Amino acid sequence: MIISINDKPCEAHVGDLLLKVAQKHKSHIGCICGGNAICQSCFVYVKEGSECLSPPSIEEKAFISDKLFQEGGRLACRSVIVKEGTLRVLSRAEHLRHLVLGLNVPGFITYAQTIGYNVVNKLPDGAGNLFKRVKDGTVSPGDSLGKIGNGLAYGSLLATTTFMETFPFMQYPVSIISEGAKEVFKGAGNLICNVSGGVLHLPGTCDCGTNKTPVIESVKISVK
Repeated sequence: MIISINDKPCEAHVGDLLLKVAQKHKSHIGCICGGNAICQSCFVYVKEGSECLSPPSIEEKAFISDKLFQEGGRLACRSVIVKEGTLRVLSRAEHLRHLVLGLNVPGFITYAQTIGYNVVNKLPDGAGNLFKRVKDGTVSPGDSLGKIGNGLAYGSLLATTTFMETFPFMQYPVSIISEGAKEVFKGAGNLICNVSGGVLHLPGTCDCGTNKTPVIESVKISVK
């Protein structure tokens, strides 16, 4: 089945974890804690197809308020695809971007109020849930630190990949860029005669277009 994550088509199957599907297709959903359901950076809004996902877990209920659940809030690290259907989700950052680009002022105000309400009302429950998991041994501080490191490494790699995909010219060899610059300048009235070796040659200052052999001067350096 094909699902939409941040408006990007992603292939998924029943049994797949939503966060893993996003990572596989480089459709960014945060994962600072490495999927431990601690940091909430993998929070997403399910815009369509909530019935395709597993019921909210205990961890999600501890960190997500009823208001956010009503708006489709879920943690991608705890949401498993349980059946096929139309599924469309947005990360928190992408959801906010839609509000800003759409000049949705009322929506932005509601968003800020809901997030504030969630922080105030669910912080004690979230902290209690985390403390219980550490006490029960289901969350190991040492293991969590390792997962946080992996999560940060993945985030850095994804950021680099996304940058290169957005600005593909950064992947080209310098010589290609130089040639492109040369053509641009030629089209601007031959303001620049040539581009080579990282040096710009102004008309009249070089032997471009001639068969002259450049003069090489030797300089003797002595040390006293």
